[in-house]
Amino acid sequence: MTTAEHLDTIERLRAQEFPPEPVRTGGNSSGPGFHLVQLARTRSFWEDDGSGRIEAADQIGAEYGALAQAATDRWGEPQVFGLGTLRDRGFAGEEIPQPWDELSSTTDHVHLWRVGAHWLVVYVAQWAGEDPYQLMAGVTITDPP
Repeated sequence: MTTAEHLDTIERLRAQEFPPEPVRTGGNSSGPGFHLVQLARTRSFWEDDGSGRIEAADQIGAEYGALAQAATDRWGEPQVFGLGTLRDRGFAGEEIPQPWDELSSTTDHVHLWRVGAHWLVVYVAQWAGEDPYQLMAGVTITDPP
């Protein structure tokens, strides 16, 4: 997908109703007040560019940068919202609302825009260790905790 197609996906998410119960399919999840979707995914932790192994993070990082810039051009300057303390609060037993709990378990930070009643997020997720990287986007009406 292109960066323009990624922005279109985010726009469609803004118009989509939220399900009453959590739903997970593939790399996507939705629930009351949020949608998180996978826009792109590396095949593995390592990618081969023909000249040897390179970290897939470089590849997905470039896509992330392009999407964050395009979103900035459309919706203005983002907040770069760190999730480390939120993750720590969750580990300490505090109940963190979705999608912020899921976000804090898969990434260290998100680019965040407030557009009307919605928060828009763009980020790179990785579930664990050498799992593939995922370029993700989300829409929520739940304020960051």
